[in-house]
Amino acid sequence: MARPRIGIALGSGSARGWAHIGVLRALQAAGLEPDIVCGTSIGAFVGAAYASGDLDGLESWVRGLTRREVLGYFDVTLAGGLIKGEKLLAYAAQSFLDNRFEQLSRPFACVATDLASGREVWLKEGDVADAVRASIALPGLFAPHLIGDRHLVDGGLVNPVPVSLCRAMDADLVIAVDLGTDVVLQRYRQAEAGATRANGWRRKVGRWLSGAKSDQAESNAFRPSLANVLANSIAIMQGRIARSRLAGEPADLLISPRLGQMGLLDYHRAEEAIAVGRQATEHMLPLLRGLLD
Repeated sequence: MARPRIGIALGSGSARGWAHIGVLRALQAAGLEPDIVCGTSIGAFVGAAYASGDLDGLESWVRGLTRREVLGYFDVTLAGGLIKGEKLLAYAAQSFLDNRFEQLSRPFACVATDLASGREVWLKEGDVADAVRASIALPGLFAPHLIGDRHLVDGGLVNPVPVSLCRAMDADLVIAVDLGTDVVLQRYRQAEAGATRANGWRRKVGRWLSGAKSDQAESNAFRPSLANVLANSIAIMQGRIARSRLAGEPADLLISPRLGQMGLLDYHRAEEAIAVGRQATEHMLPLLRGLLD
């Protein structure tokens, strides 16, 4: 009997999505490469590079990223988001995504959201870079992307882990990679605790000057950045949506890399994310082989 067609649904998660590279590397090493690739947001970015045969180039690039280089790719705008994303996507399109869908080495599709209607949009034809640009347009951070007459934003608003898209593309067995929200919440609390300790002397002086006897109504204990507020809020929402959709449209195998304190905007920490993604996948390989058997 022929091996079932394996589909992989690479979920959203901003910088934590570099873990998808480790997932794909582990599957390659095991001789269980997916036949069909679907992605949402950063999962679309990594999935498109993989389907283009450019995973090596992408991995080499992200492993070398520094915080300064990441900031250099984020061109600031006030029209629809904080970041236009043109520098990043221009580089990515030239280096990893310079293909049309029909030129890819394996079937690929990604998810975006129609900003006007709120409908889920499956992108499966045309220019790959255009589709990925739409899928990663995280509201408030990246500006929406116009394809045809529709302004499209991050697919994670409607389908953060696109299992349903894999099924629709005739995958017999679907592997889902869910990056979750636990990392976001844990990182937020840790940042809050750190800021609180750093501002401890201010609180004490303020209480002494005001005659207060408690920490109540302390206004400057911790104030997260606008970028972190937007990214974390959306990630929390996407995590809820992902759990709901995975309950109604379960994958055959779920891989959930645990990335510790890696935040949504830590694009310079690829080496750590890749290692965790690979380890999480290797842990699930016996179950995957059992499903295939």
